[in-house]
Amino acid sequence: MKTARLAPYLFVFLWSTGFVGAKYGLPYADPFIFLSLRIFIAAGILFIAARLMNAQISLTRSDIGKSSLIGLFLHAFYLGGVFFAISQGVSAGVAAVITSLQPVFVSILAVKVLGEKLRWSQFAGLVTGLIGVVLVLGPTFDSSVSKIGLAGVFVALLGSTTATLMQKKFGADIPLVVGTAYQYLAAGAVLGIAALATGGTRIEFTPRFGAAMIWLILALSVGAVLLLLRLLNSGSAASVSSLFYLVPPATALEAYILFGEKVNTQGFLGIGVTALGVWLVIRKTN
Repeated sequence: MKTARLAPYLFVFLWSTGFVGAKYGLPYADPFIFLSLRIFIAAGILFIAARLMNAQISLTRSDIGKSSLIGLFLHAFYLGGVFFAISQGVSAGVAAVITSLQPVFVSILAVKVLGEKLRWSQFAGLVTGLIGVVLVLGPTFDSSVSKIGLAGVFVALLGSTTATLMQKKFGADIPLVVGTAYQYLAAGAVLGIAALATGGTRIEFTPRFGAAMIWLILALSVGAVLLLLRLLNSGSAASVSSLFYLVPPATALEAYILFGEKVNTQGFLGIGVTALGVWLVIRKTN
């Protein structure tokens, strides 16, 4: 029971480190080939894990199609957009604050697409969380931010929003581990094609790149993604998506610890406001 309660916060920590991992690894590789390699390796790990657990490996053509579609939006669009944006000079903070708008879109669309009900307290929490995110990272916006990089972040926002709704709509009945592996196969192929099409196939196998790759595969592509899909299968789309509000503050704290990027008084205030917003969304009422 305690483990289940800790799962959302473990997800927030793991997911937030993806921005840090990207910052460490991208100087040594082009974004799409970096992601394609990472995702294909993660797919192999999950297929091996499924075999060791004696889980079902083969899926119906319909389930493979659904998994591939979810993977296209969650991994190719979301991750591809974020990595491309950071490679174009967009800061991890700016990327985090834009993609953290996902809960607003998911919560509104879930009412129509999934038939979920949005309580007034949840609506208030979504607005509060958004205010907190802006307080933490709003000052990082300036006119020098790459416009094409920002476009990549909005593609990522579209991808994560669509994938969340798809997973909740028709992904819950697909076996988790092997379904995610098929997601990666589809996304890895699309990202590989994008790398070849853009000529972005450079990789420098340095120790720093290797460390970033290992962390992103094990902590993000295996750990965080499986946690996300499990949380979506067991909770409402609005509640799970609200956790993304905690990612930018967590990223800001990690940047302070790892890179010495200071968080000012406004930032700490924003972290508190964000936490309050998430609590309003995910708290249970009788």
